[in-house]
Amino acid sequence: MKGFPVGQKQELQSENGVAASVIRRLQQGLGVSIELPFGGMLHIDRPLPFLLLCRQPARLHDSGTDALVRGEASYLVASGSPKFYPELAALLQGIIQTSEPLYRAFLIIEIRSGEHSQTVSREHDAQCLSFRIVTSRKRPPTCSVDALAKALKNIRFHRRKPQVSIELDPAGFPARLRPLQSVTDAGKYNVYTMVLEVSPVFRDPLTGELYPLLLRSLQRELSRALRRAFFEFSHTLTTYRPQHYHALGRKAVMRRVWEIDRKLADIGRSFDLVLHATPVNIEKAWSVFHRSRCDIIPEFYYRPLAVDPDLLKRQLFQVPVDKVEDPTLAFLFRQKRRELDRQLSMLLDRGKQDFLYGSLQLYGGIEPPLLEAAKDVLAGLGPHRRDGGSKKIVTARELALRVHEELDVYCSVFPNMKSRVEIRDDIIGLLVSRGDLYIGSDTKVSASRVEALVEHEVGTHILTYVNGSMQPFALLSQGFSGYDALQEDLAVLGEFFAGGLDAGRMRLLAGRVIAAHCLVDGASFVDVWRLLNREYGFNQRTAFTIAIRIFRAGGLTKDAVYLRGLIALLDYLQKGGDLLPLFTGKIAIEHVSLIRELTYREVLKPPGLYPGYFRKADFTMNMRRLQDGTKPIDLVEQGVAR
Repeated sequence: MKGFPVGQKQELQSENGVAASVIRRLQQGLGVSIELPFGGMLHIDRPLPFLLLCRQPARLHDSGTDALVRGEASYLVASGSPKFYPELAALLQGIIQTSEPLYRAFLIIEIRSGEHSQTVSREHDAQCLSFRIVTSRKRPPTCSVDALAKALKNIRFHRRKPQVSIELDPAGFPARLRPLQSVTDAGKYNVYTMVLEVSPVFRDPLTGELYPLLLRSLQRELSRALRRAFFEFSHTLTTYRPQHYHALGRKAVMRRVWEIDRKLADIGRSFDLVLHATPVNIEKAWSVFHRSRCDIIPEFYYRPLAVDPDLLKRQLFQVPVDKVEDPTLAFLFRQKRRELDRQLSMLLDRGKQDFLYGSLQLYGGIEPPLLEAAKDVLAGLGPHRRDGGSKKIVTARELALRVHEELDVYCSVFPNMKSRVEIRDDIIGLLVSRGDLYIGSDTKVSASRVEALVEHEVGTHILTYVNGSMQPFALLSQGFSGYDALQEDLAVLGEFFAGGLDAGRMRLLAGRVIAAHCLVDGASFVDVWRLLNREYGFNQRTAFTIAIRIFRAGGLTKDAVYLRGLIALLDYLQKGGDLLPLFTGKIAIEHVSLIRELTYREVLKPPGLYPGYFRKADFTMNMRRLQDGTKPIDLVEQGVAR
């Protein structure tokens, strides 16, 4: 331990010392997550050839900088006070000595905030992100520096690229804090060091007050850049060969994360927005509307709320989402909390104009390209089109038997699967709830639609629930924020692969978009019904059902997400997107990159089950057709290749 005082060496070798206990755990291949007695935090997920370091200056206000490293797989946050220097240097040396024999090299990146210019205005300073990389002129980790600089330049902050500079310093460090390792020891243990200075755009330059949203955004972006640098270092200067840069993120998940996941899932399960927004007197309302010659808006009645939305909101914001250090998991949890908050607000506004405003916040309005796509579908698939389906009718019992056959196939792969099929008198059509399929006793479908329905209900809705329940996060079986669109669009795609996607189904998705657009534009229920029936050719009952779904509870634009999501799914496939990650659980298409990251980090497992059409001989050929570029109408026009 050349370069360290004798007292530090004794502390390192002491059976009761912090450094000694850390070394023992690392030597056993275990992780470390401890608060340091001399101030700060050490977290090492598992033995790795790198460490992020953040020393907080003793006499300088530096709030927020430490948050940029928290959440990574290997980091050390500590006080920069000179009185703690011996203990900190000894701890770092112990970590290096333990890791170097495993990987032959070690990288330290020290994160510091730059200094605010006194002449820069707040507005200008908040917009200009800059990074300064400083490394040793004698032993620069060139490939890692280049990888980090390239990744930093790709960050977008306020829609601008940051300024990135690289400096070679003879000593390897700016002079503000004393190096924790001598040049001699750095060479002996093959340690490479760089300093990354970040302009503190995440806090007020005068008061030091944090801008939490900017800090979170910067943390997520910086996390990816740092992992790319570590990945390059691992492959060029060590014996460690990670499969992907995401694999260098955290694998261990703190107990607090599981508790937050469970609490959010419990709140989500305690109410059903769509159920409470759906009238209970649809059949009677149709009779009244029909008798009035479709000219009088019927009165709708709704279920009494079985929950207190205000109480649930209080519980929701008591969930300590802000305590999650992992930037990816924190993002997913905040997103879900925001969705639940808006849904609860909509319950309070049920039957009022504000319900529509909440719907627009949650599901969005109708963009012009989406409206044009819906019109193209309705123009291309005329109302009198015949799909040539079988005239044979399949009863609810026969359909249930076919579903049982499909479930038996999945059970052969996953014996613990407990999904049930139940025929009930109080169900209209088909409904999947928590992995079980309920079939209305009066249900009758064309034989040509059976396989399509099996892929829709079992191959998508049940399968994603089961796959989600096999994952450690309860939210993956209940649904991440905005999962509805991808669920229905995967189900439509399943119908396509089964060869049973008909024009009526596609026209229905397009008609819902038209109705939602009219709702937002201020049209009345009767106006929308007339447009659907008289201009677009939907029969009277179907037009009534579409209108009810759009106007329920004050106005719900949710049904428009299905066609929007289908267009996004086809675009995803055309760009080479993989289908399999979409079945990890109930997710939105925007979550694919996050699911991939968490899978590389071994926080999630690859999906255990996949749809039956993956096993068909024509699957690859039909996937190629989708990847070549397909519009929604083509799914009906072309059908699957046989």
